[in-house]
Amino acid sequence: MESHTVVGGEGTELRVDAAGPPDAPTILLVHGYSQSRLCWYEQFDGTLAEEFRLLAPDLRGHGDSGKPAGSERYRDPELWAADLRAVIDELATDDPVLVGWSYGGLVVSDYLAVEGSDDVAGAVLVGAITEKGTDAAAEIAGEEFAAMLDDLETRDAEASVDSLRRFLDICTAEPVSPREYHLMLGYNARCPPRVREALQARTGANADTLRELDVPALFVHGSADRIVRPRAARHHADLVPDGEVSIYDGVGHSPFLEDPERFDRELREFAKRVTGE
Repeated sequence: MESHTVVGGEGTELRVDAAGPPDAPTILLVHGYSQSRLCWYEQFDGTLAEEFRLLAPDLRGHGDSGKPAGSERYRDPELWAADLRAVIDELATDDPVLVGWSYGGLVVSDYLAVEGSDDVAGAVLVGAITEKGTDAAAEIAGEEFAAMLDDLETRDAEASVDSLRRFLDICTAEPVSPREYHLMLGYNARCPPRVREALQARTGANADTLRELDVPALFVHGSADRIVRPRAARHHADLVPDGEVSIYDGVGHSPFLEDPERFDRELREFAKRVTGE
């Protein structure tokens, strides 16, 4: 695995992991709220990296990427799009398949809204949102997650860690191993509360972007997701001209972690189809 530093919007440095043959079709994996590129370790350790070039950035404000001051630097779709554009221009081998998990679905949607889909082979949204601060966004937010947002934004260190533990408890349907749990807790803590607050405070909708999407899209969701309601997948798929849905029974908010074999198989099949491999 390689590690790169890419300069995104307004000069923000982004840490990006890469794996797989340098001339293979590219899959760009975009993590969610408070998370890290490390959440994709099952995909990097699996067989996907034998057939595809995997790219996984830490989003601005997360992990080892820059954490610029000012909430406006986390609310502007142009900046999110510029970040992904920088990763694609510098590291992608061809038109990538964009994969957005949770809040990463909003980031991918921002990219499509700003940059279009001319250099995109397809999109996969996993337990994803595509807008914030709207009635539609509120309707698909899980009640437990919505109730803990104030706690996730606290500046009190002890209370912040406690809120992150409760957040992680609802990221999967069943508890993960202690090793995985503490890895997740560690990289979630790398995201400052001020960044989590800014992410949740932004507004914007991308329904029109999805309606005009001219590349295939796959919407993956766990039936037991407690952070983004499962009906979000069908709602999004109904908007796009060429959309399909894959529901994972008994799986929570993290299908790529909870059922990596199925997730990798379906992502491989989708990526081969849309890239012509």
